[in-house]
Amino acid sequence: MIGAALAAGTVVATGTGVQAFTGDPSPAHRTVSRQPVMRTLTPQVRAQLDRAVQHVLRTTHTPGVTVGLWAPGKGSYVRAFGTADKATKQPMSPGFNMRIGSVTKTFTVTALLRLVDHRQVSLDDPIAKYVRGVPNGRHITLRHLAEMRSGLFNALNDEDLAKTFLADTSRTFTDKELLAYAFKHPVAFPAGSQYQYSNTNTILLSMVVEKVTGQPFDRYLTRHVLKPAHLKHTFMPKGAEFPAPHAHGYTDQASNDGSITDATNWAPPGGASGVMISNLNDLRSWASTLADGTLLSRATQAERLKMLPTGREGLSYGLGIFDNHGWIGHNGSLPGYQTVMVHLPKAKATLVVHTTSDVNVDGKSLTTKFAKAVTDIVTPRNVYDIPTS
Repeated sequence: MIGAALAAGTVVATGTGVQAFTGDPSPAHRTVSRQPVMRTLTPQVRAQLDRAVQHVLRTTHTPGVTVGLWAPGKGSYVRAFGTADKATKQPMSPGFNMRIGSVTKTFTVTALLRLVDHRQVSLDDPIAKYVRGVPNGRHITLRHLAEMRSGLFNALNDEDLAKTFLADTSRTFTDKELLAYAFKHPVAFPAGSQYQYSNTNTILLSMVVEKVTGQPFDRYLTRHVLKPAHLKHTFMPKGAEFPAPHAHGYTDQASNDGSITDATNWAPPGGASGVMISNLNDLRSWASTLADGTLLSRATQAERLKMLPTGREGLSYGLGIFDNHGWIGHNGSLPGYQTVMVHLPKAKATLVVHTTSDVNVDGKSLTTKFAKAVTDIVTPRNVYDIPTS
């Protein structure tokens, strides 16, 4: 239902990857122990990637997908397959603006960490210092929120919120309204004791930024994160606005029978937890900025990259960022769209995938399927694959 997908393609809500593509694997592909960190993107390898991506596109019935892979000295692979609009049959393009779901969290937490660097907040401050009425707020720290260890209920999984939103998909929700849905539910565990993904955490962190700076969150984000990172096509919409050119997005969340709806002009709730818009090239740049800590001090970047276990093999979570078998970054899902944006430091490689559907197949997210198909070929020692819960 809508709550799971509005959890913004989280490492909790999305599933595992598809089986490795088996159409014409090379001997080098099969012999992982003899592989370099990353294969060179020769014409032959790019052709193999074409077949793998098209195989996933076809077998999952995904309307459209864009894939970008870049690595110094290894070349690049930028492709778009399928259609951007089922009605007009417009083809997909790598230049489209896309809704990026929970990749938004990497920006929100970076905004908070900029305040940490300026000594305006401490990661060990309790959230109660900034926001009143948070259950267990005297014991939940900003660090707990950023690392998904607060125990607070995920607002976007509340059934009443889902019903209200589906009744009017153009309606916008304030942060306080979203928190009210979350705070109806009990805290799941003592702060810091375990991992549980919750959009409520990031919504609260954006409210901390507003409280401390006296600015609307989107304004602070633009001035202190997006502009310094030189991102010209990335922003946080206030409602359903979606600048052209963009692809249409399709979802099954408006019905109980699996029928598909065009969700392009929906205004999904979530705020700073998962509503930003970006494009392939901006996310390519942001992935390396995020991984390298360009906007932060070394000490604060080290805090961000302290990855803690999630309870799933090969997957750990830091401060608004995960490590998936060596790939660090984030994924995202919301009605009509899924994104994954990750960077492999030891190869300086970046992978970005966008899909025009959030309809998981056999309980598995589309972006995980595509990212696994790509990395199984090019980085067989580091295969992106979010485990099943």
